[in-house]
Amino acid sequence: MLFKVSKQEQRIIEEVSKAAESLGLRAFVVGGFVRDKLLGRPCMDIDIVCLGDAIELANAYQALIPSRPKVSWFKNYGTAHIHVNGYDVEFVGARKESYLQHSRNPIVEPGSLQDDQERRDFTINALAFELKVKPNDHQLEKKNSDQSAEINGSYYEVVDPFNGIDDLNAQIIRTPLAPEKTFSDDPLRMMRAIRFASQLGFEIDSNTLLGISDASHRIKIISQERITDEFNKILMSVKPSVGLTLLFKTGLLKEIFPAMVDLAGAEYIDGKGHKDNFYHTLQVIDNICPNTNNLWLRWAALLHDIAKPATKRFEEGVGWTFHGHEAVGGRMVPKIFTKLKLPMHENMRYVRKLVELHLRPISLTKENITDSAIRRLLFDAGEDLEDLMHLCDADITSKNEAKVRRFRSNFEMVRERLKEVEAKDKVRNWQPPITGELIMETFNLLPCKEVGTIKTAIREAILDGVIENNYEAAFQMMLELGKDLGLKAIV
Repeated sequence: MLFKVSKQEQRIIEEVSKAAESLGLRAFVVGGFVRDKLLGRPCMDIDIVCLGDAIELANAYQALIPSRPKVSWFKNYGTAHIHVNGYDVEFVGARKESYLQHSRNPIVEPGSLQDDQERRDFTINALAFELKVKPNDHQLEKKNSDQSAEINGSYYEVVDPFNGIDDLNAQIIRTPLAPEKTFSDDPLRMMRAIRFASQLGFEIDSNTLLGISDASHRIKIISQERITDEFNKILMSVKPSVGLTLLFKTGLLKEIFPAMVDLAGAEYIDGKGHKDNFYHTLQVIDNICPNTNNLWLRWAALLHDIAKPATKRFEEGVGWTFHGHEAVGGRMVPKIFTKLKLPMHENMRYVRKLVELHLRPISLTKENITDSAIRRLLFDAGEDLEDLMHLCDADITSKNEAKVRRFRSNFEMVRERLKEVEAKDKVRNWQPPITGELIMETFNLLPCKEVGTIKTAIREAILDGVIENNYEAAFQMMLELGKDLGLKAIV
């Protein structure tokens, strides 16, 4: 099995090899770098395992680099890290690693290369090759071997004790040891299995998948930050529904995000049912992915219907309704972000805004579109209008092709009207021409309720088309409103 490396990667490998030889240590490249190179995928992380002191090896490697990059080391775990020209090179001594039943912190002991490979999460991540200053000669028998890695025309034997190369070829995710052992040592590996399946398009081995289902409750001992990091990586895969479906079917989703599980299923009364909002949500996420690599837009797709279980009602003669689910969903977003330890402030506000607005463009397709309605959407969406429109477009998931064509046709009409009104009124990212400071100066006021009342009334009048969007019209209205409120203008 051959693969190529870049000149920079080759330089790193050669310099680490020299550092290891100078210390009389054996060192190996192991894990994701080997896997991704065999798959032809880019990889900016190089994990080095040595039979000895990893921190000493990292320092020896640093001494060979003219720029002397910083060595970050963690003595408790015997690991070190160096960032070199965009690559993260991590050094660790070969070790055994395990977790107590209710602990998030591993017990670490020195070990052999085999011990280190056994503690790896999956067979495809247990692949390794030994670093040597003088690797094997460029020989025909090596070239024909499926167990060698090519570095600049030289060959390194791939150490593959668990048939990881076969699993790579078969596109299988499988644990090197019994799943219960692998997942007990580090329960986050259950989410990593699903993440790799989602990212690579691989299948999870049936015993491994059963092991995830059996141990799903153990995910609770893992920190929320690590869980959320893996969840985000699943959302950023080409087809997130693959990973989200596996999380759901194994029971992990119920442990880490029960509000999403509540979306699943359809209820029937008098023969009337509603669509399964869980699988609808997955389809919306998949629909939006070709249009964006924005993690937070994908989160908006994930949460756009999150309040449907809370707002579901059955109305006689109507059927199932979810009135106000966009507003209730918006109020749920901060709580979800807090629980999952997602970044608050700007990213949370962005997601909440899209959840609250996701019905607006679609609702405009069902009525005669007034300039006022368009202006309000432009104003409320602001710079996020394109993202909102992508979300609404992805939300069209009906199996009725005629219905989809009709929706898309109407949706295009909305897009055109948005362009027309924006060109005419310049409302997008607009601020009213009358500020609170001007109102206070004109009427000799301190901050008070009347200032907000006047400012809001002027804004609404412009958006409704009652007055023109210019300073003169707004100023005149301010004077009239002030008079109605008993205020005396100082002009």
